[in-house]
Amino acid sequence: MLHTGHESTDGTDGGELAVPMAWLYAEYIADELLRTGDLMPPTSFEFRAGRDALALTVFLSDTDGELSGIRVISQLENWLSLTAYDQPWRDWVRARMAELTERAAGSDAPDPDLALAADAWRWLEETELLAPDLDAVPGGGMFGEDDGPKVWTPAWRLGLPLGHLAIHLF
Repeated sequence: MLHTGHESTDGTDGGELAVPMAWLYAEYIADELLRTGDLMPPTSFEFRAGRDALALTVFLSDTDGELSGIRVISQLENWLSLTAYDQPWRDWVRARMAELTERAAGSDAPDPDLALAADAWRWLEETELLAPDLDAVPGGGMFGEDDGPKVWTPAWRLGLPLGHLAIHLF
């Protein structure tokens, strides 16, 4: 979304400032959903993973480019289905990012929303967080919350179920 600056008095354009409103709004929605769910401290890497995964879902699912506050409630079911365990979320994100990147390549101006979404996606893919091994053998021993086996997990694999759970709790 482009925000046009004040025009100069001589009639020439005063310049444009590209404000990434769509991404910032998606990030705000994700942040509010996670804070409402109170699943982890907002200062944790896990929270960031959940927020970024959920913000990507919100941003990329907005195919009309007009995410409005009124539509947020009506989109919860869609976001739930996109973030569900059995869905190919990672492939969907890659496909939507490629589609938006191709569309932006044909444009004259850079897309600041897409740039921030790409940064979030890069962080989610390249960052690994130490998390409980959810694939550990069931019944292999009873562990406390911090005692069980842990594995390095890509941030998106941890953030996606957190985002999904946050939508459920909302």
